[in-house]
Parts: sequence; structure tokens; C-alpha cells
Amino acid sequence: MRRRYKHAAHENHERWLISYADFITLLFAFFVVMFASSQTDKTKARQISESVTKALEESSISHAAAAVVKVLGGTVDDKGQGNAQMKGPGGAQKAAKETPPDQVVELLPSLKLLSKELEREIASGKVEVTLEARGLIISLKEAILYASGSNELEDAGIPVIKKVAAAVRAVPNPIRLEGHTDSIPIHTARFHNNWELSSARAVSMLEILEVEFDVPAGRMAVVGYADTVPIGDNGKPEGRARNRRVDVAILSQIGLQASPKPTVGGSHDPSARKKAD
Repeated sequence: MRRRYKHAAHENHERWLISYADFITLLFAFFVVMFASSQTDKTKARQISESVTKALEESSISHAAAAVVKVLGGTVDDKGQGNAQMKGPGGAQKAAKETPPDQVVELLPSLKLLSKELEREIASGKVEVTLEARGLIISLKEAILYASGSNELEDAGIPVIKKVAAAVRAVPNPIRLEGHTDSIPIHTARFHNNWELSSARAVSMLEILEVEFDVPAGRMAVVGYADTVPIGDNGKPEGRARNRRVDVAILSQIGLQASPKPTVGGSHDPSARKKAD
């Protein structure tokens, strides 16, 4: 009788694929979570994390990928889904940014123009022109604008204001007129404190820009800071002279975001004011 020999079972050399697939799944989840945590939109990041977690519980990479695609958006297919790729060979062009209600333009050309037009005044220290994150700031010193303790504009300051008005009219950006004083308290029959003086000087600047130089009042706002925003040392005469000023701020997009906006129409519309009157 022939003896039968049992053949040894062949070893399965493909078991590593299971571990490899698990590794790839975890790696994918790791990078998705890292991407989600870097997003400024916390709601979207949370949606990504929840979608990936749910998909991984179902043990499907394709489900996880589909969940991320749906949340991130991008080029839309016939099912209304996206691919999160806003530009490049595989995606559509980047969507245009929403245009703000008040048009804002680049202020560097205005800085160069004013620096040239006011070169003499800048050299004498009567005017300072700087470009900051909040906008183009033209600091007009008290010495060329007002008598001490007064909000009545001096004739000597009119040519300077005329040059500033020309730069203001050349751009559509909103304007903020900011009055400043030094730290020495004032108490007169007209102004009881530095707050009233700084505000009155900013208002007088608004009036001359509107009446004499045709700058629409609806583009301008008035702020009185008194002595709270010094740019010089109030302990020295030259520092106090720098602090007594009116700043004409041509606002950038950053500066505009910090400004209050009307919640009802017509508050800055001259025709609406006439109707209200």
C-alpha cells in the first residue's frame, strides 16, 4: 500500500499588504489632520476632522478622500463636489475676491507724490508723511495750522492743505481726520479740556476740505485723541510741538476694517440727509 505524504502548506508572503494598507491609511489621516489644524477657518477644520474620523471608522480610504473633497471645495464637478484645487493644471482659476463696498487703492504713489510736493515743509519739520499699515498718514503741525489754543485755521496753512486735498481727491479711499494735543491741560472759555480742542481742530479740517477743496464729507470721519497718542516726548518743548497736530489719514484696507460702518443706508448720503431734514 502506497503511503501518502501530506504536503506542507505554502507560507503566505502577501500578509504584509494588510499592514501596509493600515500604515497608508494612518499616514493619510495624519496629513489631513495636520492640514486641517493649519486652517484659519475653525468650522471647516472641525468638519474635516469629523468627516475623516467617520470615514476611517468605515475602513475606507476612498470614503475619507471623498469627505475631505466635499468639505474643502474647489473645482465643482457634475455632482456639485469639489477637488480643493483652486488653481493649476487640474483645477479652475482662483475665485475673485469680493470687492469691498468702499473701493481702496494702493497708497504708495500718493506717498511719493506728497513727499515731493511737500518737500520744503517736510524738511522744516512742519509736516510728516508716513506710510503705515493703517494707511497714509499726513501729520500737519500746529505751527502751520493754528494759533495756540485755537481751532481757527491760519492763512499760512492753506497752501499745505491744498496740496493734501489734491492727494486726497486723487484716491477713493476713506479719510480720517485725527486731532491731537500735547499733555499740558487747557481750560478756556471755549475749550474745557484737550479732548474738546483736538476734536474741534479735526472738525475745522473737515470743513475746509469739504467747503474749499471739494472733498465729499461722506468720505471723511473725525476723531479727537487729545494727548493720548503722542509721537514726541511731552517732557520736552520740541516733543510737545510734534504732538500738537492734525493727522490726515488716508485709510488702507487694514485701516478701513477697523472703522465703523453704517447699519442702515443713507447715513453718509447727502441726498438722504436732505430727506431726513
